Amino acid sequence: MKQPEQNIETITVEDLIHRVHSFHDDGYRLVQISCAQEGDAFELTYTFDRDLALSHLRIPADQETSIPSISRIYLASFVYENEIADLFGIPFSGIAVDYKGTFIRTSIPHPFGTPQIAVVKKKPEDKHE
Repeated sequence: MKQPEQNIETITVEDLIHRVHSFHDDGYRLVQISCAQEGDAFELTYTFDRDLALSHLRIPADQETSIPSISRIYLASFVYENEIADLFGIPFSGIAVDYKGTFIRTSIPHPFGTPQIAVVKKKPEDKHE
């Protein structure tokens, strides 16, 4: 069986709500929202499905720019948005159910958003001849 093609569209934060409304109006369901660190920045990927065909919206993100919540369009997205805010430190505005940083309790704030382990380079050992 041939797998349907998946398309990934990179968009801006300003285009997010309009594009998500388009998916909703065309009968797509929200599958997931994920976050990945890309160097010093982050990438949010929104995945939608209709008739077993996946479509993805990808947004570059950082910890200073607020991302508009899509929870007014897809209510279940509040879970993903709270999780990403707590684990990565990416701010969202207008979340329908906002836990304000208490959705996932961790001993380290934003454990996936900041380096937690310092990389220490070993000094070359002196070789005695």
